[in-house]
Amino acid sequence: MNSSQFLFLFFLCFWSCQGQKNQASFSKSETPKKETSNIVGGGCEGCELMYVNMPKHINAIDTSMGWHTPNAQKLLITGKVFQLDGITPASNVIVYYWHTDTKGYYSGGKGTAKRHGQLRGWIKTDEKGHYSLYTSRPTAYPDKSEPEHIHITIKEPDIQQEYYIDDLVFDDDPILYQKNKAGKKYENRGGSGVLRVLISKDIQIVEHNIILGLHIPNYPKKTEQNVSSGLSIGEDSPSFIPFHAWGADKGTRTCPVCKYGRYLGILLFVGEKPDWQDIKKWLAFLEKESEKRRKELKVYFIYGNGKGYNFENRKKELETLGKELKLNNLALTFTPSIQDKESEVNLNKINPEAENTFIIYHHRKIIQKFINFEATQENFQTLSDFLDKNKSPYNHLSGVKH
Repeated sequence: MNSSQFLFLFFLCFWSCQGQKNQASFSKSETPKKETSNIVGGGCEGCELMYVNMPKHINAIDTSMGWHTPNAQKLLITGKVFQLDGITPASNVIVYYWHTDTKGYYSGGKGTAKRHGQLRGWIKTDEKGHYSLYTSRPTAYPDKSEPEHIHITIKEPDIQQEYYIDDLVFDDDPILYQKNKAGKKYENRGGSGVLRVLISKDIQIVEHNIILGLHIPNYPKKTEQNVSSGLSIGEDSPSFIPFHAWGADKGTRTCPVCKYGRYLGILLFVGEKPDWQDIKKWLAFLEKESEKRRKELKVYFIYGNGKGYNFENRKKELETLGKELKLNNLALTFTPSIQDKESEVNLNKINPEAENTFIIYHHRKIIQKFINFEATQENFQTLSDFLDKNKSPYNHLSGVKH
């Protein structure tokens, strides 16, 4: 091989690797340069490859070659795709994916889409927004520069441009942990891409929802909210450390989602406009729901009224409330204010002017929220029905070790 041939091959390899990493929304440095254009999603190099060899008929379930690869870790990713409100199921949405093989390469690809490798495919959501992907767990690049990840491009039926969302990454991946420790940030395009893995014999299972348009530049659809409070549906519920005045962790500063993020959880935030009559009704109802659902539901009340705050008085106030309502399952917690930075409750972005903000999470991802939710029988039923509907069929499975 002469020097010119070597330089050409080196350039080709470098360009291919850059193409592999270009769509990774893991850090701002990898965001496509056209972010400020009028293109939905800001544009992305290589997104057009999703149309290469795209089949005419695409199902809501797809199986890649990785699922049948010997010695590869079998992986099932299943969930729903929702409209921007995080509630309305989105049908006929094409989800295009590609990822590395067991050695960390995009190998075996052919033709125009060669740099995406052979572990690529398409899913089209059904009428209820469902999708499932049977594949293999990707391996990190050989140089360990990025964690294990799956690239995702979205094509909605009524939007001309395709756009990329956050790469799917795995919370048990030590490289991801190191990246987080180093301060890397996510864009949360389409919601959090962090996957929490469950184990079923030799199969790893992940439940993952996608929120169309969330944090996507130039997205044409909008949602209307009379009052804004809390992070968006699809984002991860952040870690924070309130003071526990009542409940199993009384006397500690345990992080609610860190200790109990595995199943369904409710965070009931109240800021500077407490309506105690309404609060007591909610707590009494949520106590019954917690008793009925046992370990599959954990409820935390977080009181963050900064007006006239005194630590001892606030603690006694909530202790008295816990005794009065005879709460055995709920945790009553508090912070100096709902925007306090020391406890990091501020990361939840709760509006202190809202009478209440309900954040419902599963596997730490926010799956629903209610703002100024009045304690009525109708709303009790709405919340109970939502919890029933979102009970996971995989609750019996154990998670991976970190």
